[in-house]
Amino acid sequence: MRQKALPIDKKLWINAVAFITVFSTQCATAATTAGNIKKNTYHNKTVAKNSASSSLAKSAAKPASVTTGKASSHRSVNSRSSEEVMVAATRFIGRSATSPSTPLHSTTPVTVISGTALAETGQSNVMQALAQLSPAITSPAVPGIGGNAFTQTMQLRGLSADQTLILINGHRRHIGANFNANAGPNWGTEPADIGLIPMSAIDHVEVITEGATALYGQDALAGAVNIVLKSDRHGGSVNFKNSGFYGGDGQSIDGTANMAFALGHRGGYLDLAAQIVHQLPAFRNGDYKNTSRYPNDMYYALPDGSTDPRSNRSRDVQRSNGLPKKTTETLSANMSVPITDRINVYSTSTYGHRNVSVGQAYRSAADDLTVTALWPNGMQPYYLMEQNDLEVDNGFKGHNLGFAWDTYVNYGKDMQSYDLKDTDNASYGTASQTRFHTGSATSSELTAGFKASRNINVGFLPKPVGLEFGAEYRRDTFGLGAGEYASYAAGDVPILTGPDAGKTAAPGAATHAGNPTYVAGKYTRDVFDGHVNLDLYLTPKWEWTFGGRTVAYHNYPVVSTGSVGTRYNFNKRWAIRANINTGFRPPTLGQTYYYYNSPQATYSTLSLPNNSGAAQGLGAGKLKGEYSRSYTIGIDATPVDDWHVTGNLYYIAINDRLASTTTLGGNFVAQTLAAYGMGNATYASYYTNPVNTNTWGGDLSTDYTLKTKLYGAFRFAFSVNFSDNEVRSFNKTPSVLQSNGLSSYNAYAVAELIHSSPKNRETLSVNWTKGKWSVSVEEMRYGSSVFIAAPNLPTSLWTDIQPSFITNLEVGYKITPKWRVAVGADNLGNKYPSRVKAAAAASNNNLFKYPTSSPYGYFGGMYYVNTSLNF
Repeated sequence: MRQKALPIDKKLWINAVAFITVFSTQCATAATTAGNIKKNTYHNKTVAKNSASSSLAKSAAKPASVTTGKASSHRSVNSRSSEEVMVAATRFIGRSATSPSTPLHSTTPVTVISGTALAETGQSNVMQALAQLSPAITSPAVPGIGGNAFTQTMQLRGLSADQTLILINGHRRHIGANFNANAGPNWGTEPADIGLIPMSAIDHVEVITEGATALYGQDALAGAVNIVLKSDRHGGSVNFKNSGFYGGDGQSIDGTANMAFALGHRGGYLDLAAQIVHQLPAFRNGDYKNTSRYPNDMYYALPDGSTDPRSNRSRDVQRSNGLPKKTTETLSANMSVPITDRINVYSTSTYGHRNVSVGQAYRSAADDLTVTALWPNGMQPYYLMEQNDLEVDNGFKGHNLGFAWDTYVNYGKDMQSYDLKDTDNASYGTASQTRFHTGSATSSELTAGFKASRNINVGFLPKPVGLEFGAEYRRDTFGLGAGEYASYAAGDVPILTGPDAGKTAAPGAATHAGNPTYVAGKYTRDVFDGHVNLDLYLTPKWEWTFGGRTVAYHNYPVVSTGSVGTRYNFNKRWAIRANINTGFRPPTLGQTYYYYNSPQATYSTLSLPNNSGAAQGLGAGKLKGEYSRSYTIGIDATPVDDWHVTGNLYYIAINDRLASTTTLGGNFVAQTLAAYGMGNATYASYYTNPVNTNTWGGDLSTDYTLKTKLYGAFRFAFSVNFSDNEVRSFNKTPSVLQSNGLSSYNAYAVAELIHSSPKNRETLSVNWTKGKWSVSVEEMRYGSSVFIAAPNLPTSLWTDIQPSFITNLEVGYKITPKWRVAVGADNLGNKYPSRVKAAAAASNNNLFKYPTSSPYGYFGGMYYVNTSLNF
């Protein structure tokens, strides 16, 4: 029997939202009529005064690298954008509509990571830097093989990459067009791409691990990551970094710059940032097969049956398991200008361009997909992607009638174009071209919204009630573009050489056929989202938050979710908190309509759109959304000055988890695919809702700063995170598959879902500064995980990636107060993950020497040198 949906009482939440709305409206009306709310003022004198005081605060108290729910003096100050600057009043209760940041001292656990800390990791993009600094985040150094390698992905609290909501300045960021069709930690996901934001543009990053479904969006099942951009009025920086692996490959050049300008004399600003990264490839593949066992695997045997002498040449020919060649250019602009005493106009824009070249499966001269007249020594295809990504967020913020408000229009679009080079279409024989345009993918999101907030003095509570509410319209799109005809067509030329000569050759470009015209199209979804949040104190020390959100999807039912949180402050040093949240994430449009064709020698394997006739013939049904319920308890403490402790325990239940089926094969599958005109395809998969899962976890972070007169300042930090995923139950296998002896979700798929990422991470770091010198030492431990080289391998040939300790080190020196140089190493000890078992590697022609899903990569140690100039 199929597990019932989580017991989310929609009627209860609708009633709660209605009650909160009526209550808040009545309170606001009464307060305004009685004059209990002081009018918020926003004029030239106030802005100048608060901007000056914020600047002094910046210079007087340097922000700590990482803070968790601490006071603002320990975090980067976003002076001109914060509610404290814009409003001459007491601290806002709850979340302000005009602030890009998430409140620290509330029921929601928030970890703040400064832009300085991100830069000091030596990483070239924010995704990898966050994975190094936050134990709750994992991000494989190489996202996977094939198209998975195009963009970096991350997981928060052990959940899938697209179950984390990404925000820029508190507004939703569009998701990317890249669909991760291959197995691995990010299998079947289509997340937002934050690697296209310049590192130099970031003021700080907030990792929100609970309560985000009410604050920001129903689809924040794992939490949210809010990237807050710089909003300075002067100054800037230039930074250059060169890095490479100990092995002599993977060289990278990274240049970043930013510059801030004052716009007018009333607090306006413009911050510009840019980054260029050029990454050369690195490979750790095994030698192609084994000469003694496969004497004729690189070349067909000679007419007399003897081995072709060319088989003795080097077998280091595989390039599909490695770090791809990549060039990324990114730009950003963050601007705000007062247009009246009470209203600001703002604009935030990002643009990214990326070229990626990813090695595909090597095809020897003894491979039926290789036309030996074109490739006498075999072929090494490369999958090419060119990406253009942009987002523009424009709006107005202000204060009127006692309300802080924000109205905005946000448009983001990701466009990717795909080519395959150094390959052929074997069904065209010697007439085949060697480069193909295989198609394109685009995704976009248009958002128009309004939100407002205010403090309401209700009289019977010790503090004002914080009210925040809003509404938003979104239009999501996803499009697939067809490849050129020869990239997917059958040329009707049979296999020309070898023992299979005369048989039908697999159509399409090897090893990734193009998109046929019948799967090309543009798909849309309209979303209407409304929410209300209340923040109140029952006693001066006991805080409660209530949030409700109702969303209508044009192709899914109306869904209501909510959040209840509480925090008790025993004193200024100790507090406990708890949260209950529900969430809902519909399938992305890519998860519904994506198509993929992987030709083999005499057949093809397809990833089918869920709504296609072939997928429906294989029992697909309609995709459902994921329902979640989560519970968190935590503690925030400052036992003594300069010592901070925070900890959380959580449980997340997800029903109807979205995932790809296993690869389905057999006569029934082949006949079904043939009936729907899928050529010679004999294997297929599609996206569905196969399982219901539980995630148990917790995290602990603590840091202590010791200041000495003679030996400088020391900052000691320790953090640990663990998350354990398990399948609670399986949804019913479609009857058409059951009747043909097929399973839609086997042990391989389960292992990829719950065991491909480490269950735990621990980090111990020491940062020392004295005068012009600084030294940072970081010791990270990754827990065990599992890598499976091929779906049909028995569990005895799965590779257990053993726990590993990784040491990072950086030494810095300030030549002048504004000019700093540093040398460092990630993975100082040149640690490699567990080797793939020999029999498992043989299943892929010895392609996998090391597991591709290793959380710290499989390239050994990396050095870097860095110089930065601040002005």
